[in-house]
Amino acid sequence: MFIGVLRLVFQIPGAASLKDRRRVVKSFKDRVRARFPVSIAEVGDLERYQVATLGVAIISGEAARCDEVLSAVSRAAAQANDAVLADVATEIIPFGAGGSSIRGGIEQALSRSSNTEEDT
Repeated sequence: MFIGVLRLVFQIPGAASLKDRRRVVKSFKDRVRARFPVSIAEVGDLERYQVATLGVAIISGEAARCDEVLSAVSRAAAQANDAVLADVATEIIPFGAGGSSIRGGIEQALSRSSNTEEDT
């Protein structure tokens, strides 16, 4: 299994208030939810009315599918009418066996934790 994570940072030059900002962010989130099989949420810059940081996530059995969908979301973000895409960061995280025998970060941490407890 793979978890794809995308961070989008928008500049919203036309926003004169938090209400304006919320309208732009809500509109973009609604469009993304309607077009793509992802979860999307505001994750930062909540009190800055001309900046918005959104997090997008997808889970798939194939890393390529995560990358494909997140790239499409990123392209949609770059074409947003009311906001300017200022920064993009993407990460694909392997989790569990997922057919590739790669242990994910959480599983590795739990394994180290249980090994440490057994040693004491």
